[in-house]
Amino acid sequence: MERAQAERMASIAKALGDPIRLQLVDVLRKHAGKVCVCELVPLFDVEQSTLSHHLKKLRQVGIVDAERRSLWAYYYVVPDSLEEFEQWLSK
Repeated sequence: MERAQAERMASIAKALGDPIRLQLVDVLRKHAGKVCVCELVPLFDVEQSTLSHHLKKLRQVGIVDAERRSLWAYYYVVPDSLEEFEQWLSK
């Protein structure tokens, strides 16, 4: 494994290493379309600001992205963002 790939895999693993982030990715992957942060908050026992922090971490590594609509952000899993990681795990 090349150093650059190892760094990418490590950053993804670190982002997914938090239970809330892992649950967020799970919810977003199962949802068809984009999900408003206002819809995600009731699913977790944390403040909206905490949830937004976790979503920001997932965005930073390219797992999720968001679309702004007025006051709200709508989140989704970036297509194929976890493909390289999943392939590496399955080897």
